Amino acid sequence: MSTSTPVSVTALKTFPIFQGLSDEKLQPIARCAIMRRAPRGSSVVSAGDRTDYVYFVLTGSLKVLVSDEDGREVILTMIGQGELFGEMGVVDEEPRSATVVAVTPADLVTISKTDFRRILQENFEVALHLMRNLARRLRVADRKIESLALMDVYGRVARLLLDMAAEDGSGRVVKRKISKQDIAKMIGASREMVSRVMKDLQVQGLIKETDDGIVLCDSIDDL
Repeated sequence: MSTSTPVSVTALKTFPIFQGLSDEKLQPIARCAIMRRAPRGSSVVSAGDRTDYVYFVLTGSLKVLVSDEDGREVILTMIGQGELFGEMGVVDEEPRSATVVAVTPADLVTISKTDFRRILQENFEVALHLMRNLARRLRVADRKIESLALMDVYGRVARLLLDMAAEDGSGRVVKRKISKQDIAKMIGASREMVSRVMKDLQVQGLIKETDDGIVLCDSIDDL
């Protein structure tokens, strides 16, 4: 990653985990935080590495993946603005369980493991948010296991799009850019099959690809 720069209280306020903290509580956090820029395609952390920092995504998009000795990859999740990663090792003292790669150039706020533990001890609100975040990830993992075991590729694609979509006033839209290859790696299918399914979903009027993202129609819930 590129050279580091200081982090402002204003930047910290953009992260849900720190929202609700007063400026007085945010100032010491800002003093121990560092801003780093990850170029597109760069590995921010690698599976097996020692846990030394927690990362908060200020801008950009990243993918969390695991791979085997033959180079085959499975994408566990995508991470975007306002989210964090690397916190599990702070809790269980284990090495990194996955590799995180920047899909786009990303600005990351980093806090050392020691400093983040102190923040958790001094701020119950932050610790509670962290527990909720870990619980949410467990629920997402449960849903992914369910879809892999019980759904066909159509159902898995639809479930992924529904999980990634957000309401924007006019409906549900997947605004985060994601390639068909990455979708395939997330649901355990081939890129060719995902392309065929996405085309079929468009023909059936269940999704619509626009410049703003993938718009989901209500009837996609029935897949």
